[in-house]
Amino acid sequence: MMASIGAWLDNRLHLAKSTRRALNHVFPDHWSFMLGEIAFYSFILLIITGAYLAMFFHPSSAEVVYHGAYKPLDGMSVSTAYDSVLHLTFEVRAGLLIRQMHHWAALVFVAAIVMHMARIFLTAAYRRPREINWLIGLTLLLLAMINGFFGYSVAGDLLSGTGIRIAYSILLSVPIIGPWLAFLFFGGTVPTAVTIPRMYSLHIFLIPAILAALLVLHLAIIWRQKHTNYPGPGRTETSIVGSRMWPSYAAKSVGLCFIVFGFIAALGAMVQINPVWVYGPDNPAAVLPSAQPDWYLGWVEGALRLFPGVNVHFGKWLVPQVFFPGVLFPLLLFIFLYSYPFLERLLLIDDDKPHNILRLPYQQPGNTAFGCALFVLLLVLFFAGSDDVIAVAVGGSVVAIRSILRVLVFVAPAVTAVIAYAVCSLCRRQEIASHSD
Repeated sequence: MMASIGAWLDNRLHLAKSTRRALNHVFPDHWSFMLGEIAFYSFILLIITGAYLAMFFHPSSAEVVYHGAYKPLDGMSVSTAYDSVLHLTFEVRAGLLIRQMHHWAALVFVAAIVMHMARIFLTAAYRRPREINWLIGLTLLLLAMINGFFGYSVAGDLLSGTGIRIAYSILLSVPIIGPWLAFLFFGGTVPTAVTIPRMYSLHIFLIPAILAALLVLHLAIIWRQKHTNYPGPGRTETSIVGSRMWPSYAAKSVGLCFIVFGFIAALGAMVQINPVWVYGPDNPAAVLPSAQPDWYLGWVEGALRLFPGVNVHFGKWLVPQVFFPGVLFPLLLFIFLYSYPFLERLLLIDDDKPHNILRLPYQQPGNTAFGCALFVLLLVLFFAGSDDVIAVAVGGSVVAIRSILRVLVFVAPAVTAVIAYAVCSLCRRQEIASHSD
């Protein structure tokens, strides 16, 4: 029957030749190439779980009195959004599991993109002809972080309310256009009645549509261009060594899909995340001790905490302290990353040839040293975003820990860069010596 259906379709659409060519497409076998697939399957799970959650969530700031299954909050005035989250968590079948799977899938999605981009950076896979996919990957990362923030900010709990007020302050700090940006995203001075509906619309419609379109474009470019490959026997700039799409690579990819789904389901079932019933409903007058954003925004929180309180005046214009770590630093970081492939070719390596063979990290000491230093910088900022939690854990002073981190934010990246450069240079010299022997 399948053969008859295939023949019927081929007689009308002439698919056999293109299908055969597609099934013979070769993919590299190295495990690091699967990081992008982990991100893709996490995104699919986000869509599936998000569709389930959307059937029960009500994105409204209207006040209601809670009378649900969670008795500690019974009779309390809460937002409709928070009420629906509690109903979803405690009264909808599998609601808590799907909620936690959705949140964990978002964290895995961003983590997989970060690791995938790190692999691309450390192996120089951004070189011609793949600059476009480098730009697409960075845009995917940026949009995933923004959409993740929107996702956990619409629940109407105290933690999300704190995050919304911080984000509002950051946008408001932008000179000249700050009030307009704050009105565009939050509808005015938070909290407002339109903040949650507006963020929810961006979270489930606009940004996911852009993410899906970019993923399709990213995969189409990969399919169109020759895959990169690590140096090795039979691997040249014009050839690729690996597995054909059918059946070997398809079997591995489907297996990875099940592993990702199963791993995230296990996290959702066994590891608690974002317990909004513990935080309580949003209250601008309340403070949540040890409030922390999701890990991918921890470095921004850390930059806000470490930057000194300096306000700059330009005539009648005020540039508040929060602008520099909250807007300028992330903006400059992403601008630099976007332009890195072009800057490297222009300033460091005058090479405009297409490349399909990757460079190993030790073969490019400067690039690897910079990547390691940047990672350590963001890691220090991440810990700075939890300096109060660290102080409680070690029984120390927040002021003392913050002072130490302000030193480490300059010293640790520099030391890391020197060590990474020295190790890579040593490995390079050993490789050259072994080849000469």
